[in-house]
Amino acid sequence: MSGNGTASKVMTAAEAVADIPDGASIALSGFGVSHRYPSTLITALRDIGPAGLTVYCNGLGQPGFPTGTLLADNHQISRLVTCFSARPGFVSEAEKQIAAGEMELEMVPQGTLVERMRAGGAGIPAFYTPTGYGSAIAEGKDIRYFDGKPCVLERGITTDYALLRAQQADHMGNVVFRGGSQNFNVSFAKAARIAIVEAEEIVPVGSIAPEDVDLPGVFVARVVPITVRMDIKNLPMRVNRPATSSKSYAGKPALTREQIGRRVAALLPDGAVVNLGAGLPTQVANFISARPVILHSENGMLNYGEFARGDSFDPDYHDAGGFFVTLRAGASFFDSVTSFEIARRRERRPGELVGARADRRRHRRRDGPGGRRAARHRDVRAHRLSREPEATGAGDVPGHDAGVRGHHRDGPGAAAAAVADG
Repeated sequence: MSGNGTASKVMTAAEAVADIPDGASIALSGFGVSHRYPSTLITALRDIGPAGLTVYCNGLGQPGFPTGTLLADNHQISRLVTCFSARPGFVSEAEKQIAAGEMELEMVPQGTLVERMRAGGAGIPAFYTPTGYGSAIAEGKDIRYFDGKPCVLERGITTDYALLRAQQADHMGNVVFRGGSQNFNVSFAKAARIAIVEAEEIVPVGSIAPEDVDLPGVFVARVVPITVRMDIKNLPMRVNRPATSSKSYAGKPALTREQIGRRVAALLPDGAVVNLGAGLPTQVANFISARPVILHSENGMLNYGEFARGDSFDPDYHDAGGFFVTLRAGASFFDSVTSFEIARRRERRPGELVGARADRRRHRRRDGPGGRRAARHRDVRAHRLSREPEATGAGDVPGHDAGVRGHHRDGPGAAAAAVADG
């Protein structure tokens, strides 16, 4: 019993996934390449081997580790609904199966995926969103205009199961997440008929203060102790050239990633709330210093700071690119639903400057002198849009080097593999 007369929801991972049949639909939490996947439950599901699964996720994670890729490696997935079907630097088994026609693929923008899950869990059958209009994502879907803006009809999602990971849970299924690791867990749980949570710590009923419950036990059917963990000090990382290095084009050195990050940071007006996406924009965080600029990360953090150094990092404080980061006074954490509510707010326009302009500037530079002129033109235009004098960036801060913990998913092919929501 749980301690208040109700049956305890705690069981082993094998017991928790034993009734998942062939053809089931499963929402799988976890963020990026390696962060906070429900590795214990994934491993147990791999071991019992149901086939023909439909899997909903942000991404399957890094091959060779206890992430969602275990299910692809075991040929258990027949349909994948995801925001990232591929990652730069390696070719996964899922990619091979998709290319061979063995696995059906549906790409969904991150914000749309979490909103579809939220809608399904709330009993809302469908909604309209401007995201995806004019792209392959909108093909075959109803288009309506609201205030003159085209919007795409998206259906709510419900699943048979959800596999989730939390910091703490009690025997009634009340759950506490930690830091920036809420992300998709909450909406996935609410959309599922049976939500299964693996927790780092399982405590007696009453041990969690009511105001600390992030997900009420009414949404959770089963609780499992974590027995399979990833080594947080040796998480998979994609090899990138150091942020201080540069390439040459037409015999002339280009700006380094660090220099681009510094320049973009200098363009941001004081008081801005800025979303930094994965890839090159993450460098901006190292040059904000003490300026009144609030950084937002799509996994659910607001007001974070520069990269963490050496082993002085917290595994639940990481940005959208997977780098472990520090926190500034006044920081807050939330789930992906709230994160994309912040991202969609009209006041948050400087975030588009960082996420889009910095990346386009890099690609235009590859196109030769014309590209460089276009980049300079955008620099001036962005500066004028800020309506603020150009700020001075922070002092030299090394970028992606041996002292920075985390992983990077930027590089050739990353834009094609990712569907970003705005």
